[in-house]
Amino acid sequence: MVKYYSLILALFLFGCSSASPSPTPVPTAQATLTPLPSPTAAPTSIPDYVTKIRNAEYQLGTTDTLHVVQLKDGKFEQGAPGGTDYISVNVTDFIAKSGNEYAALIAENYGGSGTFVFLAIYTDVNGAPKFLTSRIVDDRPQINALSFDGTNNISLDAVIHGSQDPMCCPALRTIRHYYLDKAGPLVMSDYSTFTLDNKAREIKIETPANNTETYSSVKFHGSVTVAPFENNLVYRIYDLAGVELASGSVPVSASQLGGSGTFDSVISLGNSLSGATVRIEIQDVSAADGSLLAMDSVELVVK
Repeated sequence: MVKYYSLILALFLFGCSSASPSPTPVPTAQATLTPLPSPTAAPTSIPDYVTKIRNAEYQLGTTDTLHVVQLKDGKFEQGAPGGTDYISVNVTDFIAKSGNEYAALIAENYGGSGTFVFLAIYTDVNGAPKFLTSRIVDDRPQINALSFDGTNNISLDAVIHGSQDPMCCPALRTIRHYYLDKAGPLVMSDYSTFTLDNKAREIKIETPANNTETYSSVKFHGSVTVAPFENNLVYRIYDLAGVELASGSVPVSASQLGGSGTFDSVISLGNSLSGATVRIEIQDVSAADGSLLAMDSVELVVK
């Protein structure tokens, strides 16, 4: 009988014991605009050039008129949130250096939900960074990487808003390169996006080479990793001020729908003046909404 009651007591206690807690799901990691070190991480030294950029002058990119602000410890703030004169500027942790050139991603907010991120370029003048120019990346993008590549072009890996993405949640991954043009503006030299199955959508101009001298027309040869809609790319010709001079189509030969392909097309330079430098972009443009899917470009000198 004692054994019987002992067995009943053991079963009762087992039934009253609490179940093991379910494991807490681990959130998926996401690229952030300003990655910060862990509070427990060992302190690391900050490069001198980063400190200089965080305390340099910065020209606002969103305003219609010239407005230069003085950064302090990576920040500038004016007015109160909700006020008509409110401005908040923050230097992100994405800063790169190559020789005397610096690239930094800087965020601007004017009191609303939008946080507009600009790629800003500085140059070293007597040991201090001088602001040169900037170009907008997106409203609240997710930044993966910023660097200078071997040719001193600036490489940016960023997730931005596609045409169907809600403003809270950019989902279109892009990789692009920039260079500082002779005339001063920051030019995007190439641009690629990714398909839903994470395949890079790229255009590669193989000929002519950059800075080739040419006459009234030039033959373009290149390749695409993903054939465009109806196998047609677009070319656009710009002067160094960014004014579009001409445009047209470039047919692509592809073995299958959406597969890789090649293009060979003669592009007329029209009435471009002798001695002028023009930039020609070969683009893949979305037929659905006109957004840019991929692009490559070259600069040519007209003889």
